[in-house]
Amino acid sequence: MKIWKFFYTAVFVLLLTSCSVREESHSSESYDVTLQFPAKRYPETGAHIRDAIANGHSDICTIERKGVDERRKQSLAPYPSKKGYDRDEWPMAMCKEGGDGADIRYIKPADNRGAGSWVGNQLEQYPDGTKVKFILK
Repeated sequence: MKIWKFFYTAVFVLLLTSCSVREESHSSESYDVTLQFPAKRYPETGAHIRDAIANGHSDICTIERKGVDERRKQSLAPYPSKKGYDRDEWPMAMCKEGGDGADIRYIKPADNRGAGSWVGNQLEQYPDGTKVKFILK
């Protein structure tokens, strides 16, 4: 009998613990859709996104197409162009979170432009204001 009481208590504690973890994950920043970014297909861009997120940038992008040019201008201003490289931004200029303070990395144009095209195609169906959580796969 004593062993069953211990067992039920342990299960109850385990359930309470797992429920609170789930609640905490819901209380973090919310999003509308997830996008599984193919980091193996675009390794330089994937590494940049991973590092920028690890350094404190958000993994959530709020789509805001208006103002893209201004945000790109702000984010790239401190970084001169380099022959043979693109300047990759995280968060991207199409994100409300982009612009001044974005993380910039010089990467090969094929990787950057391929990734940008891929993301653009994936997100074209979503309206401005949609919050997209990026997951690297």
